[in-house]
Amino acid sequence: MAPAHQGGLLETIPKPAIRIGPAGWSYPDWRGIVYPQRQPHDFHAAAYLADYFDTIEINVTFYRPVTASTAHGWIEHVAHNPRFIFTAKLWQKLTHERELSAANEREFRPALEALRDAGKLGALLAQFPWSFKNTPENREYLIKLADRFGDFPLVVEVRHASWDKKDFYSWLAERGIGFCNLDQPVIGKSMKPTERVTAPVGYVRLHGRNYAAWFREAEGTESAAERYNYLYSVEELKPWAMRVRNVADKTKSLFVILNNHFRGKSIANAAQLIHILTHQPVRVPRDLFRHYPELRAIALLPDEEQSLFQDELF
Repeated sequence: MAPAHQGGLLETIPKPAIRIGPAGWSYPDWRGIVYPQRQPHDFHAAAYLADYFDTIEINVTFYRPVTASTAHGWIEHVAHNPRFIFTAKLWQKLTHERELSAANEREFRPALEALRDAGKLGALLAQFPWSFKNTPENREYLIKLADRFGDFPLVVEVRHASWDKKDFYSWLAERGIGFCNLDQPVIGKSMKPTERVTAPVGYVRLHGRNYAAWFREAEGTESAAERYNYLYSVEELKPWAMRVRNVADKTKSLFVILNNHFRGKSIANAAQLIHILTHQPVRVPRDLFRHYPELRAIALLPDEEQSLFQDELF
């Protein structure tokens, strides 16, 4: 076991490096649950989360390009955790709208290059929708995308089971492109849980299992956020802990991202998954206990916080 950064959520980590964290950090419904209700004027969510996690998947890059200076700011915010490495999502114009133009590439690249050149980009995730099926046209598009972004640690997430083919995994391995193993509601021809490794970088994403809301449209609306309203039970996390170990055995680094962000459920489940993997107590944001009291059994808090927390309980 190698020691993690002082005071972080992972007090010990399995080898090779496994980094577990949430997808995104900018959620209004996290205030008073994950983040303090009262925040100092210089509060930054990524800096706060870096006290507890060693990775965050950058979500904003899916919706729009950001500047290199913004990326440098993110790097500064997490600098107090030397183990911290971001992952980032590819712009939706390049995955969902599939507008792979030179202009779009130039607009998107600067922030990702800044993260990569600083050694703070563990993976660039090309997340495709369920409607992106294994057709000759889409395979050709993936080839072009890989050619354009081959200088990044690229990982591909596909959700339709038509991609679950030996020749697809072989192609990824030949190109050194990672495969995203995911947990999602398995409806019709949806990709089932896997533990595939096709590159030195491993990737796992847990979306939750809200079957009723999974195929709702209108990303970004309140009803769409309901898609990620799901809290995994410990028994549901245990098989994924085994898959994580198996993937880690075949990779140099592994990123495990929880996307069930509704009211901080991803944070609660991340803490539980770390506990399952390490068998160690984990640090948890204090406000989270009020909403997920089951975390009390695995929590490690600083002495002064533990004293206050016990006063609240008793």
